[in-house]
Order: sequence, then structure tokens, then C-alpha cells
Amino acid sequence: MTLLDEEPAAVAVSAQALVPLPDVSAAPYGLSDYVGEACLLLGAGSAVMNQLALVGVGKGVAEHSNTFERPLDRLRTTLTYVYALTLGTEVERKAIARMVNKAHGPIKGDGYTAFDPKLQLWVAATLTAGGEQMYEKTFGPMDEASRERAYREGWILGTALQVTEDMWPRTRAEFSTYWESMQAELSPDPHVQAYARQLLSARDAAWYLAGSVALQSLLTRGNLTAQVREVLDLPWRRRDQWAYDAFWAVFRTTYRLVPKRLRTLHSRLLVKDMRKRMRANRRVI
Repeated sequence: MTLLDEEPAAVAVSAQALVPLPDVSAAPYGLSDYVGEACLLLGAGSAVMNQLALVGVGKGVAEHSNTFERPLDRLRTTLTYVYALTLGTEVERKAIARMVNKAHGPIKGDGYTAFDPKLQLWVAATLTAGGEQMYEKTFGPMDEASRERAYREGWILGTALQVTEDMWPRTRAEFSTYWESMQAELSPDPHVQAYARQLLSARDAAWYLAGSVALQSLLTRGNLTAQVREVLDLPWRRRDQWAYDAFWAVFRTTYRLVPKRLRTLHSRLLVKDMRKRMRANRRVI
């Protein structure tokens, strides 16, 4: 039996589903309906910045990441992880979790380890919050039932590794409380600040990539709160805000004119690539 012998599950069902929770049966849509949308990629950079703002995560990434050596491959592996968990089969989810755990082995240092469930919880929370933020910026506010359904379907992002189910907030309202409480834990670190600025700098990019890097920097910084920008020492001027608002005014209109099959093409290709790599025993993560 190969991984492709199983039918893809839309999303994993957590054991938390056994706990009485708000009824979402009438929700028009959920996470599986939009997780593959290309517009969510516009929040990738800000998710990373939110992660860096928590010093334990920030130090681990700044000291061990190889993003600068293989930026496109790092993007591929991150997206593969997300799509495997949310669009893959149960076998694929377990396989990806094992691969990530193996990759996390060497990531440890003074005051942090990649296996720390509290740090993993924050990383997963940034993915959850970032995806929701980008969806709403593009398509408008979610209705409460769909927001709750999408959050519930996304539990797997929080509990696939070392985060236990009792640690992950049960409802979207509890998640908001957790998110707000974590803002007090975000603190500056000079090494992490330098790393964050380097990630967003177009100075070392090839000339043909400079424009896209500059746009990604603008969107990344604009998606962040003023507090996180201050923690990471990222500049934000009035003209940045004007450019950010202008981008979204144009993007949200034009993006919705593109057929959904094209908007989600990249996610289907990445899942296909993941399955091809698994069959050939090639590196996935």
C-alpha cells in the first residue's frame, strides 16, 4: 500500500471533537475551503516575524535556520508541512510529523529547544492567526460559525507535534485570549532583530527579485501590529501605510476575479510533489 492508496482527508479530526463545543454544522465554509488559497501566502512573512518576536523561537530560528542558503526550498518545506496536515491523508500527516521531529533534533541552545511545546504552540498560533487575517483582508470578515469551524479544523496545526490537546485553546474565543496574553511575552533581542531585518532586506537580492522582496517586506511589516514592529525594530512610516492600504485596495478586487482553481493551483502542485517525493523516498522536509 502506498500513500496514494488513501483518499485525502480534508482536515484531521482531533480528539477534542468529543468535547461539547459550539455547533458549527451550519457554517458555510471551513479551513479546507480556503487553506490552499494563494492569498494566504501574503501572510507568510508576518507569521515568521510574529514567531521571531518570542525570544525562544527567535533565537532558535536566527541561530539554526538555513533560509538564506535555500530560501525557495524553505518555503516549499513550510508549505508542504501546512498542506500535508490540512489537505493530506492520515498516513501523510503522521509521516510529515515524524520528518519535522527529526529535523528539529539539532535545534537547541541556551534557553530553547525546538521540542518545547510552549514555543511550538506559539508557532502554530501564528499560522492560525495569519491565515485568518489574510483570508479576511481578501474576502472580508468571516461569519462566526465559519470562523469557529475553520479554527476547529485547524487544531491539527497546533497538535501535530509536541503540543498536547489540553494546551491548544478549545474555541476561537479562547484562542483570542491566549493570543492577547502572549503579547506580554514578546520581547526584543538584538540578534533576532538583526536577523529579522536581514530577512526583509532587498539589498542582497538579485536585481530581478528586488521589487518582489521590497513588496514582501512592505506587506510583512504592514500585517504586524505596532508592538511587534517595535519588538523587532522594523521601520514603519506614513508612506508605508499609504502603500500598504493601496495594495490591498487593488489586490482584494483583482484576486477575486481569478478562478479559484488557479488561485489554489500551487497548493495542489505542492501536495502532488510531496506524494511523489514520498514514493521515491526523497527528502520532503
